[in-house]
This record gives sequence, structure tokens and C-alpha cells, in this order.
Amino acid sequence: MPSNRRTSLAALANLASLVLATSLLPGQAQAQAQSVYKIGEINSYKAQPAFLEPYKKGMELAVEQVNAGGGIGGKKLQLVTRDDNGNPGDAVRAAEELLAREKVDVLTGTFLSHVGLAMTDFARQKKVFFLAAEPLTDKIVWENGNRYTFRLRPSTYMQVAMLVPEAVQLRKKRWALVYPNYEYGQSAVATFKTLMKAAQPDVEFVAEQATPLGKVDAGSVVQALADAKPDGIFNVLFAADLAKFVREGNTRGLFQGRGVVSLLSGEPEYLDTLKGETPDGWIVTGYPWQAIQTPEHKAFVDAYQKRFGDYPRAGSVVGYNAILSLAAGLQRAGSADTERLIAAFRGLQLDTPFGPITYRAQDHQSTMGAFVGKTRLENGRGVMVDFRYMDGAKFQPSDVQVRQLRPAAP
Repeated sequence: MPSNRRTSLAALANLASLVLATSLLPGQAQAQAQSVYKIGEINSYKAQPAFLEPYKKGMELAVEQVNAGGGIGGKKLQLVTRDDNGNPGDAVRAAEELLAREKVDVLTGTFLSHVGLAMTDFARQKKVFFLAAEPLTDKIVWENGNRYTFRLRPSTYMQVAMLVPEAVQLRKKRWALVYPNYEYGQSAVATFKTLMKAAQPDVEFVAEQATPLGKVDAGSVVQALADAKPDGIFNVLFAADLAKFVREGNTRGLFQGRGVVSLLSGEPEYLDTLKGETPDGWIVTGYPWQAIQTPEHKAFVDAYQKRFGDYPRAGSVVGYNAILSLAAGLQRAGSADTERLIAAFRGLQLDTPFGPITYRAQDHQSTMGAFVGKTRLENGRGVMVDFRYMDGAKFQPSDVQVRQLRPAAP
């Protein structure tokens, strides 16, 4: 056979192979898509790195463990993340892109409460399943709750309810309040006032400082609180705002002789930042990772440290539990169909590093708890001591109250 004819036949064969391969690509892509559950995750990574970098690692660890165990009914989990820049509008745009372009099966994430509320409304409008992993505002499961939205982390109400009995035991009458002036801070303070008045009718609130998120003027805030001469201080500031407040308060002696009750301040994300400035004896919610000795928690810590060469933070557990929750829900539902997933999550039970949790059918809130203890400076760094785990199931309003708080969710 002439060489030029052999070349022509080879070229035709190659062309035919290329055409055949090209014609199979859509089917191959569809088969690949059917072999995974795609989780679309949206969060404020740039705005809140202290919490969300460990959170992302926790998610990645859980995804790897689920996939190493064979996935969900043979399907692997695939995580697709987007940054919302701490902005509700950006979060909604990211969600639209994840659904339209990435074809994700479910949505999860968010950190800031106002962003979480925007995503809650988006889930309602688009009729898509959304697991709010971190935002704490009660409105996500109560006033603004809907059938498409579930929430993992213990809410503002739950964590404040854990702290109020400790605040009452301090026997302080005059309280000052300081908080970031957006949904999370506002709801935390409102709940603290309500529960404190119920438990201690003679309580007085003598000062209230609502600061712009991320822009606290610590000097003026500390001075205003000191001028009010409170017996106790309820603090809701976190991240960089907390560090500035503590530094200025230490400098001016604000905390001396006063009881301080502080939401989230026992989390290593924030204690690590405070370092040697950690105040002694604050009553806090947090995560004393190095001292929790339960088998399930030790297994989590060992796996996390082996994978990342670092210790976990509170965000690590939230991210890990979010993926475990979605995996358990998908397993129970047998698919990513929204209605089947909603039915699967109502009453869903699963094991976590903190022990078993349940997603309540009545308001879609999980019973994940938190640790309550005191801050202490040890070896130049802040830790939580005298702590105990508070089961989230014990810090919920009654079903009658929930029905009043939560409208007939569409």
C-alpha cells in the first residue's frame, strides 16, 4: 500500500476516533455528575479568617473521611466553595452561580447572621435545601424560618440561655452591655435582658454600647462602660473587636472587681488572638479542645492533627459537623431531592465529636451544644477551665413557644 494512502487512512481513523470521543463527552459528563453529590458552600473567608480557615479544614476532613468510606450509596461528596465577602448580596449572587453553573445539589455555610438570613430567604424563594452551619441569629429557625432551611450551631438564644444561670449566680444587679450592632449582637442582648429579668427581677441595665461590626472604638466604649459603674458586663464582641476591647479594658482597669459574661470568647480562635492579654475569670462559651477526653472527640482531634499538623478550633468542629450532617441526611434520603432531604433532616440523628445531635422537626434547629467555663491565662496563652458541656436539647424554648415564634413556614 502506498505510504500516502496509509497516512490518509490513519488520519481518517484518528478523525473518527475524535468524533466518537467528542460525541461521548456529554454522556461522560452526565455520568460523572451522577457519581457525586455536589455541596455548594458559601462563607466569609476573607472577612473572618480566624474562624473560617479552620472551618474549611474541618469540612475537608469530613469529606475525605466520607469518601474514603465509600461515599453515600457509592456516590462521593464534592465540595465547591465561594466567598461572600461578608455581604448578603454577594452571598446570594454566589448561590445563584453555584446552582446555575456548578449544578450543586445542596447549599450550606455562612458565618455572619445577616448573611445567613439572606441565604435563608434565598432558599425559600428557590426551593433549595440550605444548611446554615454557623450563623447564630434565632430568626433563621424562628421568625424567618422556612421548610428549606436547617441550622447546625447552637443559636443565640441557646448560648445565652447557657450563660444566664452563671450570670445570676454572680449576684450582680447593675449590668452593662456591649455588642456588635447587627442581627447577632442585637438578638443576643435582647435574649440576655429577657432571661435575666425572668431569673433576677431586680436586675438593672445601666449602659449599652452597640458598636459597628469590625470597627469598634474601644477607648470610648470602655470609658462609657466605666462611667456607668456597672457590677457586671455582658459582652458579645468577637474577633478583632474583642481583642481591641480586652486590650483597652485591661489598660483602664474596666474588668477589675466586675463579673464578665462573654459569648464565644472561650473559642480558641479568639483566645489565640488575645494571648497574654486573656482576662482571668470571664464566664464564656467556647471550645476547650485540649481538655475534652471523650473517645469520639479524641478520635476527631487525632485525625485533624494528623491531616493538618495543627489543633482544631471551634470552626473546625462546625465545618466537620456540617458535612457529617449533610452526609447523614443524604444517606437517609437516598437522594439529593429537596423534598426527600427535608423529610430526612426532620428528626435526623447523628454522632459528632461532641456526641449525638438531633435536628428538631419543629424548628429545624440542631441540638448541638457548647461548653461553658471560665477563661484563664496559662503559660502565656488563654484557655478555658472549669468547663462543662451543655447539651443544646436542654436550652430550647418549649414547643408551644416555638409555634408562637415560628410562623407556618412556607
